[in-house]
Amino acid sequence: MAKWASFFRISRSGFYTYLYHRNSRTEAKEALKMEIKRLFDESGGSYGAKRICGVLRKSGRKVSYKKIRVYMSELNLTSVYNLHKRSRSITDSSKSSGDGYPNLIRGQSFDKPLTALSSDITYLKSDEGWLYLCIIKDIVSREILGYAFSERLKKEMVTQAFLSAHLRHKLPKGAVFHSDRGSQYTSNKFKELLQQCGLKQSFSRVGMPGDNAWSESFFATLKKEKIHPKHFATRDELQQTVFAWIECKYNTTRVQAKLGYLSPKNYKEFLLSEIRKAA
Repeated sequence: MAKWASFFRISRSGFYTYLYHRNSRTEAKEALKMEIKRLFDESGGSYGAKRICGVLRKSGRKVSYKKIRVYMSELNLTSVYNLHKRSRSITDSSKSSGDGYPNLIRGQSFDKPLTALSSDITYLKSDEGWLYLCIIKDIVSREILGYAFSERLKKEMVTQAFLSAHLRHKLPKGAVFHSDRGSQYTSNKFKELLQQCGLKQSFSRVGMPGDNAWSESFFATLKKEKIHPKHFATRDELQQTVFAWIECKYNTTRVQAKLGYLSPKNYKEFLLSEIRKAA
């Protein structure tokens, strides 16, 4: 060792310090890789470098996005978000043009849970046929408040989804309920239900799906993380998978960057605690 230290013109103590830190750095790298792999696997392959970096920083680790990206490449970890196309809505709003469909969301900001809701319908494929899903989503916390399934695209499904959200969360009067202009949402029966519950109804502009991006993004997430990677033989199997993912993953443990790397339920609790402190 003394010979090599002399050759590199460093002290023996300096050489041993280099060896010590080289070994410790290697151990730290392997430990970080194991943590990255654990977070990736627990997310079902949905977390990319940015989200894993955010989760690690949230826990107090000092890591860089670039390093996480490099290590994920070395581990051959690729998020499902790089594999599938974007989802789309299926409701038809062509017959609901003109006045009488105000957009109460556009240009507004909301900072309290349950003050603004988003709803939409999508379809999911099984070997038995399509399964339709309607969701009610809190725009602020991004929590899925209620939902309903149906083998056919019918108006009653929206009512069922809304009532499930209303019964579970006691939606306050004055809250805004936003959707596209599909016939399921513009029916007189559903309008009357919202009025009876004291909610204001809001609609997207015709041909502007981005006006309801909250529900659109949820469907894209659901399909990329749970639907596209699997094969479903029956509607029941598909429904049980979606139910478990919403209740046990999306709402409760799946962190989101725009929520400060908290899950929707944890973010809602955080907001409510801040509101109580300010009161």
